[in-house]
Amino acid sequence: MDPAFFGRSTPSPASGTTRTKASYHVSAELRKAPPREGRPEKDLPGLLEQFDAREILHVTFGSVLRETAPDGKLRFKDTLFALLRSNPEAYARNLETHFVKH
Repeated sequence: MDPAFFGRSTPSPASGTTRTKASYHVSAELRKAPPREGRPEKDLPGLLEQFDAREILHVTFGSVLRETAPDGKLRFKDTLFALLRSNPEAYARNLETHFVKH
């Protein structure tokens, strides 16, 4: 991966996907991933069962966690980590489910 990719202002997951895909074997296709727009929040976890969406998230999670809001604060990282810390049983259960698939 291009070392300049790290430490820069974070690209959106879509633009980060192109750069990441160039340095990581990815068979997912952005056009096959279901769009987020118009999808109810309760349906979002189901995206992890869709191959293209899951693989795109897998290779872009670092850039997503580094993404900042206009005020310079991290947009997702702190919230995500707080959710994981406050739900250790669910986190462990889902992690185990994921590893069993591999």
